[in-house]
Amino acid sequence: MSHSLQALDRAHHLHPFTDFKALGEEGSRIIERAEGVYIHDAEGNRLLDGMAGLWCVNLGYGRVELVTAATEQMRRLPYYNNFFKTTHPPAVRLAEKLCALAPAHLNHVFFTGSGSEANDTVLRMVRRYWTLKGKPEKHWVIGRENGYHGSTVAGMSLGGMAPMHDQGGPCVPGITHVRQPYWFGEGRFGDVRDQDPEAFGRQCAAAIEEKILELGEETVAAFIAEPVQGAGGAIMPPASYWPAVKEVLSRYDILLVVDEVICGFGRLGEWFGSVHYDLAPDLMPIAKGLSSGYLPIGGVLVGDRVADTLIQEGGEFFHGFTYSGHPVCAAVALKNLELMEAEGVVERVRDELGPYLARRWATLADHPLVGEARSLGLMGALELIDPASGERFDKALAAGNLCRDISFRRGLVMRSVGDTMIIAPPLVITREQIDDLVTLAREALDETARCLVPRAADEPQPEERPA
Repeated sequence: MSHSLQALDRAHHLHPFTDFKALGEEGSRIIERAEGVYIHDAEGNRLLDGMAGLWCVNLGYGRVELVTAATEQMRRLPYYNNFFKTTHPPAVRLAEKLCALAPAHLNHVFFTGSGSEANDTVLRMVRRYWTLKGKPEKHWVIGRENGYHGSTVAGMSLGGMAPMHDQGGPCVPGITHVRQPYWFGEGRFGDVRDQDPEAFGRQCAAAIEEKILELGEETVAAFIAEPVQGAGGAIMPPASYWPAVKEVLSRYDILLVVDEVICGFGRLGEWFGSVHYDLAPDLMPIAKGLSSGYLPIGGVLVGDRVADTLIQEGGEFFHGFTYSGHPVCAAVALKNLELMEAEGVVERVRDELGPYLARRWATLADHPLVGEARSLGLMGALELIDPASGERFDKALAAGNLCRDISFRRGLVMRSVGDTMIIAPPLVITREQIDDLVTLAREALDETARCLVPRAADEPQPEERPA
C-alpha cells in the first residue's frame, strides 16, 4: 500500500518546501491516521507529533466536536461568499468571538484562507491606511532578517529568509529588513562574542531606528515581526527587545504588525503572543491554531486606529478572497475556540504545561551536543554545537538534518532549522507525554553524537528529507 502511494506521489505530487529530486529518490512518508498527540504512518509506526502538524493542531487530533461542527455546517450552508454586502452566521459569530479574545483595541477582523494571505492583506491595509491619512509616501515596511511571514510573493517579501528571496525575486518593492534578535546565533557567536543578552536586545531594537532614519521617517509605514520567530528557529528575543521596539515605533508614528500565525491561540501561554509581551499591535495576522489545523482559515485582526480610517474614509477596499470567512471553516474555528475556552487550554499551558516543559526541556542543556536549551509556553529549541570545540558544526555535516531524521526513526517529530532543533507540540499534551518527548529527544541527540563524532566533513552525508 505505502509503496504504491509513494509511487503515485512521486509521479504527480509536488510538495511544498521540498527538494523534489531528493524526495523522489527516497520516497515520501505516508501518514495515515492520528489521535491525540500521535500520528501513524503507513509502515505501522507511531510518532509523537512534537510539531503539532505545522504549528497548528493545538487541540490535538481526532476531536469529534470539530468534525461534527463541519458536518452540520456543510449540511446547512456548505459555501457562500462574503462579497457584495453579504455574510453568513459562522463568519459573524467567529468575528465576534475573535474580537472578544483579542486585546481591547482590536475590534475588527478581515478573513483569509491562510497566514500567507493574511500577510498579503496586511501589506494592502498598511499602505491603504497611510494613503487615506494623506501620507502615501509612507510606504516602506520594515521586517526582520530570517523572519517568516508566508510564501506568497508579498509574504515572502515581508519575511527575511534569503533562500526564499533568491528563488522568488524580485521582491515587492518598498520592503526592507533589519537584524533579528537571535542572541545565541548572533549575540553569542556574532562579530562581538558573548554579548550581554539584554544589551544585544537593545542593539537589535536600535537597528530599527537606524533603518527608519536611513529611509526617512516620513516614508516608513510599518514594522512587522513575530512575537517569537517560529520558522526561523523558535527564537525568543531578550527581555529588553520588545520594550525598546515599542518605544522606537511610538516615537516615529509607525504601525506595529505582530504576526500571530504561530504564536496565537495559546502557544505561548496566552491567547496571543502580543499579550505575553505586552504589545498593542495595529494589525495582527492569525491562522494555524485558529481552527487547530482542521480546516484552512486565517485573518487579520485590525486595531481601531486602522479600522476606523478604513471604514470612515476609505470607500471600497479592492481586496479579498473567494474563501474569506468560508462558512464551514468559520464554524470549525468557532467550535475550536469554544472548546479551548471551556477546557481552559490556554490557562493550562500558562500555569502548568509550559512551566513543566521548561523544567524538563532544560535538562537537555547538559547534553554534549546542546549549546542552549530554551522554551516558552509549548515551544522549545535546542542549539546543536560541536562538543570538541564548543562552536557550531561545519555546515557540511548537516547536523540538524541528521538529528531530525534520527528523531523521526525513534518516534518523535522534531524539526530542524539549520542546526537548531525545535518543537511545538499540541497544547493538549500531558506531563507524561512531555516526559516521553524529552526522553526521545535525548535519545536522538545521543545517536546523533555517535554519528557525528567520528565523521569527517568530506564523508557522504545522509540525504535530506522534509520535516
